[in-house]
Amino acid sequence: MRLYSAFSEETLRTRKLLTEWVGEGFLSKPQYQLLEKETVSDLRTTNIFLRLVLFLFTVISVGAAVGLFFVAFVPHSSQRSDGVTLMICAAICYAAAEFAVSQAKLYRHGIEEALAVCSVGFLCIGMLLAFFGGGFFSSKPDAAQFLVPAAGAFFSLWIWRRFGLDYAFLAAMIFVVFLPHHWTSSPEAQHLVVAALYATGLAGVATIRSRHRFDYIEESYSLVEALLWLGIYLAINLQLSSLNLRAQWWDGTRAASEFARPFYWGTWVLTWCLPPIVLARSIRLKDRFIIAVGAIIAVLTFVCNKPYLGWQRHTWDPMLLGILLTGVVVFIRRWLARGAGGTRHGFTAARLSEKDKQLINVGSAGLGLLSPTPTPQPSSPEFHFGGGQSGGGGASSDS
Repeated sequence: MRLYSAFSEETLRTRKLLTEWVGEGFLSKPQYQLLEKETVSDLRTTNIFLRLVLFLFTVISVGAAVGLFFVAFVPHSSQRSDGVTLMICAAICYAAAEFAVSQAKLYRHGIEEALAVCSVGFLCIGMLLAFFGGGFFSSKPDAAQFLVPAAGAFFSLWIWRRFGLDYAFLAAMIFVVFLPHHWTSSPEAQHLVVAALYATGLAGVATIRSRHRFDYIEESYSLVEALLWLGIYLAINLQLSSLNLRAQWWDGTRAASEFARPFYWGTWVLTWCLPPIVLARSIRLKDRFIIAVGAIIAVLTFVCNKPYLGWQRHTWDPMLLGILLTGVVVFIRRWLARGAGGTRHGFTAARLSEKDKQLINVGSAGLGLLSPTPTPQPSSPEFHFGGGQSGGGGASSDS
């Protein structure tokens, strides 16, 4: 089912590890050169910057080509015919993506990714125009319109499996959010359906992942499982699912009025139960992605507790949370450092790879860009002394 061979992807993973190891001093130059000759891959890759440029260029080119086709050949067509044309364009884009991989051997090159993404976009828009007249966001949508997000979710999953693009799985999760809107008008049922679909996907991923321990595809399943855990939490946390967060958190209104009380307080209990479950599984698997998600949802639970209970929020609440998190980090770090050899049960606080340092530097740079720039204070007007005369020194006033 996967478009790339296991040997090719395993070879690329090995070459990446070799580059990291020689940069960290684990391998000497002669050893690296010898192993590099044994890990030659037939796939064509590029760096992240050129990959983004090629992705954007391909999306713009495909969009311009389709737009030019409509303007030049079908300027006065109906919505139905436009939709059929877009679905044909979706098939052409997908075939081009398959061709780019099978013939040009492109791997995370940006071009084949953009073609695959365009195929899903054209398919959904084409179905919407051809079968439903474009009324997806109407107040009373057609019940059959669930086929549009269902098709988007299905083909996004197919692209994830076929091309190995992790963000395609995230796109499938986003499509799933729109499904319950066409099945029921009950807010409680909508949240339960989304959480149930994510939980079903989580069970399937956990089962499949057990067969791929320590191979090239295990990291992808790790990220997918982390995304599903996060999706389940966001679906059950009613304080984060509402679009009017500011009104709920700061203006005194609560999401409790939108849901039945047993359901509301049941989700509050689940927001406290889910973080320990996620952290326990992540520690057992020693999975960094799931550990990160467990820590994130634990922090979100503390942040959302006051809005859930209807308590008044204060401006110094983030300061108290920061002090708590700092204390937890210092305690865990010292507890690990006091273990034999600075480790406990396979965990250590020492940095083992320069890759961690690079990620921290990138995160620090991102936070620096997002932090507000202090507004310069206006300078005080120049002070002029009075016009009195001093005696005896010959000094006089300004006048």
